[in-house]
Amino acid sequence: MKLTTNNQDDLEIADMNTDRLTQRIRTRQAKEAKGEAGAAVQIIDLHKKYGDTEVLKGIDIEVASGEVISIIGPSGAGKSTLLRCINGLETPTSGRVVVFGMDLSDPKTNIDRVREHVGMVFQHFNLFPNMSVAENIMLAPTMLRKTPKEDAYQQALDLLDIVGLKEKADTGPQSLSGGQQQRVAIARALAMNPEIMLFDEATSALDPEMVGDVLEVIRSLAQGGMTMILVTHEMAFAREVSSRVIFTDAGVIEEEGTPEQIFGDPHSPRLKTFLSKVL
Repeated sequence: MKLTTNNQDDLEIADMNTDRLTQRIRTRQAKEAKGEAGAAVQIIDLHKKYGDTEVLKGIDIEVASGEVISIIGPSGAGKSTLLRCINGLETPTSGRVVVFGMDLSDPKTNIDRVREHVGMVFQHFNLFPNMSVAENIMLAPTMLRKTPKEDAYQQALDLLDIVGLKEKADTGPQSLSGGQQQRVAIARALAMNPEIMLFDEATSALDPEMVGDVLEVIRSLAQGGMTMILVTHEMAFAREVSSRVIFTDAGVIEEEGTPEQIFGDPHSPRLKTFLSKVL
């Protein structure tokens, strides 16, 4: 697989890097499996209110290990809030979110432990400008897992190699393009060896010419078997990589199914209207 960019000094990702990424994911899945039939994520009757405004109105989703779920829908449908509930960044008003058997609504659940299993990539990169690219990636492993700095640095190099930016390890984030910074953010999320990756419109803040580079990295994760939940406006990409697509509107799931069914034979009038405007 190649990762092409618009900058001549960017590296290509060799096939060996894709193979290594696949092996990393499979190894983590084997170590962290919670039973053959266990779901990676269970969302049960999830509600979320901000004051009098109910953003999520009873969401039920089950995600199996290795699935790639794309969540599509109009702005204000509650997609980002849903992801933030899965990662413990938002507290549901009611309902349950269970990640690998850990119930986030249980006061005894260690949220930090849950987050070790769940990596998240946001719309904006949020890299620390006073740290090098490698130091941004090293931060969580060294602080939370007490990984020795030499080991963390080597891991950062390996991850940067995977996303095609190994030569940028010792530079500052401000010297990178938006697409490059987002690829660093993906590497940073992978540094904690998560079993699940959440992507919250990871390409929406990028110039169109930079989107393809980031999507190629996400595609390689999907091909390697990473469990992923994507909130995305990239309809063609969702159709390509997803095992299931969920369409949300006004805080509820209007329709879900295979990419072929959602994009090729939608049933909900609201979904038909939405697709007519975005395809």
